[in-house]
Amino acid sequence: MAEATIHFPKGFLWGCATAAHQVEGNNTNNNWYYWEEQGRTRHKAGLACDWWGGRWREDMDRAAETGQNTHRLSIEWSRIQPTPDRWDEDALERYRAMLRGMNERGITPLVTLHHFSDPLWLFEQDSWENETVVPLFEKYVRKAVEALKEYTNLWCTINEPNVYALNGYVAGDFPTGKSGHKGMNLAMRVLVNMLRAHAAAYKAIHEIQREARVGYALHYRPMVAARSWMPLDALMRNIQYKGINMAFPTALRTGVMQSPLGNVRVPEVKGLQDYLGLNYYSVDTVKFDLFNPKELFARRYYPAHADLSATKFIANIPEGLFDSLQWAVKTYPDLPIIITENGVEDPDDRIRPRYLAQHIQQVWRAVNFNWPVKGYYHWSLIDNFEWERGWTQRFGLWGLDVETQARIRRPSVDLYAEICRENGLSSEMVRKYAPEVLEKMFPG
Repeated sequence: MAEATIHFPKGFLWGCATAAHQVEGNNTNNNWYYWEEQGRTRHKAGLACDWWGGRWREDMDRAAETGQNTHRLSIEWSRIQPTPDRWDEDALERYRAMLRGMNERGITPLVTLHHFSDPLWLFEQDSWENETVVPLFEKYVRKAVEALKEYTNLWCTINEPNVYALNGYVAGDFPTGKSGHKGMNLAMRVLVNMLRAHAAAYKAIHEIQREARVGYALHYRPMVAARSWMPLDALMRNIQYKGINMAFPTALRTGVMQSPLGNVRVPEVKGLQDYLGLNYYSVDTVKFDLFNPKELFARRYYPAHADLSATKFIANIPEGLFDSLQWAVKTYPDLPIIITENGVEDPDDRIRPRYLAQHIQQVWRAVNFNWPVKGYYHWSLIDNFEWERGWTQRFGLWGLDVETQARIRRPSVDLYAEICRENGLSSEMVRKYAPEVLEKMFPG
């Protein structure tokens, strides 16, 4: 058995990611609260992880004590601008306190400005369907960045615009209520407005803070055809792949947004990003399915032999992260890459240790090709409210008892702590926490 330690470049970012509605609690003025009240989610967020009540402090203590040097969080638009004509300075001060607290603990904040949740007043105006959202978003971004610029220069404008648009208008899982035969057209309109809002935010942030680094986070989903010899499977794979993955990347690279319904020119957004945020979880197998029009006559699934998470929501396919990074480098050869989310739902910490170790090894492979990967954010620090799925999935390094707010230390906490402190991964760590993949990762 080979004994080895693989190391990352000095200054590599090691942290976790969270989102406001998922951890803050008592967030009662946005579209997700409305969705919960309509009974459209498995559970209600309630107190969530009680960050708005101050428990972010103890969780940031945990992050700092276990060697993390950064944290990705989002701020809640509906708290900062509860009505179109009012700003809440107390909310801004709470966010300042959070970021200041991170700085004091040696943790660099990466602030996401929009992570799936919209103010209720915006939701009542059809949210991102109307182009009027662009100046509204820019106005909010200016207010937030002016307030928080002392504590960070690392910004993410919009998290997973493709997921927001497709889950809201095609799948019907997110709070729009407008999925159906017109859903894809609406989703494309939403994506165009999000592109323009990203561009407006990018320019505004750089105007306020010249040294800022501004990007967005893309949910990137590699896909393979179920039967390589079957033309319809290959066709469906290509349609699904382009429809889910390519709208934002093509627009920001070329000024033309590609979509299954045709291309849209948005020349004003070309080149407006300082890094690519990449969210990777798994790889889909795609098969033609005449009886599934909801997903454009395709079915996406995991093979029966896959290493599956607790609810079979994620398959452990670490090579897909390497392939995703390779795609990113080819698409944006001059841009730094930050892995803004990667993780697995696993209440018993059965699969997480090997998932974590194997994926980080793939990041190291990319770094050794001299690809400009600058950081890794694990999803998530603590179990949080997983949108329409409620509390049914547990992504945290730390578990959460929703009733008592007790934090439960899982073994993966210690594995990730060793990785962060070492700025690397060793065969000894794998032997200790995920011995079942030791021979595969460090063959003799």
